[in-house]
Amino acid sequence: MSIVRLHSGPRMSQAVIHGGLVYLAGQVGNPGDDVTAQTRTVLSSIDALLAEAGTDRSRILSATIWLADMGDFAAMNAVWEDWVDQATAPARATGEVRLATDEYRVEVIIVAALP
Repeated sequence: MSIVRLHSGPRMSQAVIHGGLVYLAGQVGNPGDDVTAQTRTVLSSIDALLAEAGTDRSRILSATIWLADMGDFAAMNAVWEDWVDQATAPARATGEVRLATDEYRVEVIIVAALP
């Protein structure tokens, strides 16, 4: 079974396709933006990567969301709930972590199925 890597660099690939699944690297927004703007940017990046891989958000199986501050949970959820199709909502976990820089507010990791 082949493995396809999209947008690979020296450290990681933005997406890996294998065995009928697409694994996305953690997607982050523009450093310094608030959590609402960063979440919108992240979800747009997810849409683009899934499309490039040949799938879409309706086929997301799981999402792991990291927030720099759980105080941003409601603001992030407001954007998420406008974006996600509630009929095909994935399994999801959200936690608070220290992200790569203090300017990142949210990071989202996705696993999706191919059609």
